[in-house]
Amino acid sequence: MRTGVFLYPWDVNGDPAAPARVAGLGVHQVTLAAAYHSTRALTPRHPRHRVVTAEYAAVLYPPDEGRWAGRGPRPYPAGPWAPGDAYGQAADALSAVGLEVHTWVVLAHNSRLGAEYPDTSVVNAYGDRYPWAPCIAQPAVRALLTGLATEAAVRPGARGTELESCGWYGLSHLHAHDKTSGVPLGDAAQYAMSLCFCPGCRDGYAALGADPEALRAGVRDALEPVWRGGVPADVPVGKLLGAEPAALTLEFRARTARTFQEEAVAAVRAAAPEGFRVLLHADPVEYHCGANAGTDPAHVLALADGVVVPCTGGAGLLPPFARHASAGSVPAANLTVVSGMGGSPGTLAADAARAASLGANELRLYHAGLASDQDLAAVAEGLSRLG
Repeated sequence: MRTGVFLYPWDVNGDPAAPARVAGLGVHQVTLAAAYHSTRALTPRHPRHRVVTAEYAAVLYPPDEGRWAGRGPRPYPAGPWAPGDAYGQAADALSAVGLEVHTWVVLAHNSRLGAEYPDTSVVNAYGDRYPWAPCIAQPAVRALLTGLATEAAVRPGARGTELESCGWYGLSHLHAHDKTSGVPLGDAAQYAMSLCFCPGCRDGYAALGADPEALRAGVRDALEPVWRGGVPADVPVGKLLGAEPAALTLEFRARTARTFQEEAVAAVRAAAPEGFRVLLHADPVEYHCGANAGTDPAHVLALADGVVVPCTGGAGLLPPFARHASAGSVPAANLTVVSGMGGSPGTLAADAARAASLGANELRLYHAGLASDQDLAAVAEGLSRLG
């Protein structure tokens, strides 16, 4: 089974031992961040630092001024955490030891964009903005993200790309000092709190025959019992919001996500060389938001070369994709192998076998730069048992 690991450029640059250490795990490829959101990341083996703070969402290479001149919003170059062509430097070092490099591109997740261009953000039913969540219904946002997908995905030497957050982002976010778990929110409440009511989305609801203000008020009314703790976490979306509002909002959002995915993938393919693979990080439940954006499995596998599916804690999201996979499709199981982040590197072989039985034909391991030495030793052992 073909296996890849995720890495950041700062895991490699400045550490001459990093490429051989990654290759020694027994993996075939590295999915290397080329455009990434803000983060604070541990680097447990780096000779020069232990913590890297990426202060804002940025591209990890010099953006093409010819593409972006006079445009706003536009991608932000990285600061000192990834200076110059940090991506290119790391990619060259990894390629030199025989690893195939694919780009890792985060799209609809950008807090700095929301801070500097607040009108681009998702706005919930209460009027609260989510600055980390660009609204993909807005033309300016789509133009930025499709341009970013093209430029960041097709870096020199890359053999493919994996597009994260290629769809709706919503309430759930690993934000700085997050204090949003006081009231447990199930899937339905998360969906309701992620519905956007910016002017573009209001127009979209109206085009489907809804009164946007009445819809917004109905969402707030539906959420009132949630704040009092009176709604089970497993309540269906249709029961929480009502069948008609749930169906109408999902129709608009699913159509918006599909067309955005079509535009992003088409833009990448137009710029990419022959044989370049395009995968999306995806969830088969269309109303889900986030890094693994909700998708229609049949649509996304007809559009892209494959999907990367979150499987830490279980591979139950794989079968809907496996049912629609063609002979050349890639349903890749994404397994966390960092013990401190809830991963289980010691059960990698068993978890991979389970994922394969449910349709996965590739593995992604998150994340070779964040894992401890003990975790990486367990990964190497597990991969050796896969053969």
